[in-house]
Amino acid sequence: MAEFIDPGRLRTELSLRQGGIQLDELGGQMEDWAEIATVFAMIEPISARSLAGADQTQQAVSHRITMRWRGDVVVGMRLAGQGRVFDIVTVHDPDETGRYLVCRTLEDKP
Repeated sequence: MAEFIDPGRLRTELSLRQGGIQLDELGGQMEDWAEIATVFAMIEPISARSLAGADQTQQAVSHRITMRWRGDVVVGMRLAGQGRVFDIVTVHDPDETGRYLVCRTLEDKP
């Protein structure tokens, strides 16, 4: 049996975004993110790690983001809000009831 999720904890407003490629007039490509929905979610930090290589150190912070179930959320989308951007790595229904959706994400640091 899955853990009970208090719907009142889904209070962080986030923008669900889908990526695409825009071509410019010179034949170049630009990554473009279009908002497809506004959702309310609960954000929980679950781990942090430091990646080192090529004389650089980068921080990757993983979060679990829980929202009401939507059938159009897929890996590769983003959730953004409050000056933060989260890349969706996994998507699953924790108790297979179609009530909630749990996304594991990596915070995209500017």
